Amino acid sequence: MAFNFSERKKFGTWRRLWLYLAQAEKSLGLPITDEQIKEMEANLDNIDFKMAAEEEKKLRHDVMAHVHTFAHCCPKAAAIIHLGATSCYVGDNTDLIVLRDGFNLLLPKLARVISRLADFAEAHADLPTLGFTHYQPAQLTTVGKRCCLWIQDLCMDLQNLERARDDLRFRGVKGTTGTQASFLQLFEGDHSKVEELDRLVTAKAGFKRSYMVTGQTYSRKVDIEVLSVLASLGASVHKICTDIRLLANLKEIEEPFEKDQIGSSAMPYKRNPMRSERCCSLARHLMTLVLDPLQTASVQWFERTLDDSANRRVCLAEAFLTADIILSTLQNISEGLVIYPKVIDRRIRQELPFMATENIIMAMVKAGGNRQDCHEKIRVLSQQAAAVVKQEGGDNDFIARVRADPYFSPIHKHLDSLLDPSSFTGRAPQQVAKFLKEEVRPALIPYQNKMGGKIELTL
Repeated sequence: MAFNFSERKKFGTWRRLWLYLAQAEKSLGLPITDEQIKEMEANLDNIDFKMAAEEEKKLRHDVMAHVHTFAHCCPKAAAIIHLGATSCYVGDNTDLIVLRDGFNLLLPKLARVISRLADFAEAHADLPTLGFTHYQPAQLTTVGKRCCLWIQDLCMDLQNLERARDDLRFRGVKGTTGTQASFLQLFEGDHSKVEELDRLVTAKAGFKRSYMVTGQTYSRKVDIEVLSVLASLGASVHKICTDIRLLANLKEIEEPFEKDQIGSSAMPYKRNPMRSERCCSLARHLMTLVLDPLQTASVQWFERTLDDSANRRVCLAEAFLTADIILSTLQNISEGLVIYPKVIDRRIRQELPFMATENIIMAMVKAGGNRQDCHEKIRVLSQQAAAVVKQEGGDNDFIARVRADPYFSPIHKHLDSLLDPSSFTGRAPQQVAKFLKEEVRPALIPYQNKMGGKIELTL
């Protein structure tokens, strides 16, 4: 990703765009020779960055600096480099290529994260765990089902990134204000040749379509679409890693923790979820970056103003670089998640007695009891048990009280089955299996050959 936004990629792409333009113009009849084309082809990566920097310092124009630098090593082609084009021909078209290639780098990484989490969800599809709403104990779910909530968000992100990439078009060959006037002049008023020139260059750059209308630039709303899906990915990652951080506090699940890793300089026992914290920190930054293209698009006057340029050079690169490292870190987390089933079971046992009260009432009614009498008995016993937990700091002894009360003797032998955690998880295991089979695994098929091995973090 760093190379994708590097100077070498940028200016190398500029030269390729100049080549595509010359090739297309030659094929449509402009007096450009094979020798000139071959000279350009031979110098695509022969970039004298020192000369380009000196030219830009003198000219105060990056595109013309590189036109001169390219012309210096292509003296025979110098006269036809950038013929009919404006700066945005190389600038904007290169940006669109870089954005497309950036998505192509992110998508396999996101697919790998989804794949790792899917394996985790499948392995723990049946493991009951306490659910939380309002971060208060709620009905049981399973570890795998909770993980599927994370996966579903990431699958939406996968779909959104694919759509944003596929929706990208090429700016193409449009001229200074988007009217193609310079090219119409070059081809002596032949509209069909101008349209064909646009089509040829668009195809050479690997795009199926170009924007039919542009100003000097492609619409900056395109950048909004691009950064919006990355911001949405940031929101998903922040939620996932926040859940992991909360579960780490409960000692139910932990991210990978190396043998010699130190959690705190002062407290040797600490096992801080620093990878998840890092993801949350970077995700917040990623989510804020979409504000830049929103404001840029809103203040572009008429066909274009240059106050977009410096801002875009920062926010577009930062968004993709941030998303890239977030996904690398999340992959590392997802490949090494550690669960503690006994801790999970202990927490269930603390809360399950109260959750089982409805089952106990139903069982008593089936055994011939009165629903209202049973409800009152349970209300009294549950409040007594709650007082032990809250006021005395003891364990939940509600079931022990039920066992000791002769009123409940008709169902004493059934209490163990009534308290089986798996009977409280509903269809969670089946939902996991169906979701992974019908939605998740099929979405990963295009990336099967890019799953790679485990990722190690150096920091």
